[in-house]
Amino acid sequence: MTLETERLILRPFQEADAADLYEYAKDPRVGLPAGWPPHQSVEESREIIATVFSAPNTFAVVDKPSGKVIGSAGFVGRHQTLLPGPDDEIGYALSPEYWGRGLMPEAVEELLRYGFEELGLCSIWCNHWDQNQKSRRVIEKCGFRYRFTREEDEPLVGERRQICFYAWEEEEWKAIKY
Repeated sequence: MTLETERLILRPFQEADAADLYEYAKDPRVGLPAGWPPHQSVEESREIIATVFSAPNTFAVVDKPSGKVIGSAGFVGRHQTLLPGPDDEIGYALSPEYWGRGLMPEAVEELLRYGFEELGLCSIWCNHWDQNQKSRRVIEKCGFRYRFTREEDEPLVGERRQICFYAWEEEEWKAIKY
């Protein structure tokens, strides 16, 4: 499955994307705010592609003009019992080289459309560490509604964090989008 926006292509990751993934995933500004440690090698990025990013509905975010993989976005397969189902969580990461251009909100908007219209989801949710203001801005720009905050352990980075949760339910999304 390939999705397309004005400036981006969202497509399945390929093993050949490992170098592009490593280029941004080694930066501590990318993974640590999202709860995962920086990648240590191209081989580690290749392993992440084979294990994590091979999941259905997980996409490489490709910059159309350059053809370069500049991020990842997709549904992560986690569910919230507080929301109508079926539901899924959106996760995303973007190379700092591309921050501030509105690219991740563009990708997330397409994932919302895809999730509600093609996957038949009733709820789509996401979250951010309360200190991750860049992720918070993406969530706000995409119109997600704040639901609650709770404290959680982030085992991959060894911290306990305040996590803010947001969601769209299909009916409210349709009422605003159409």
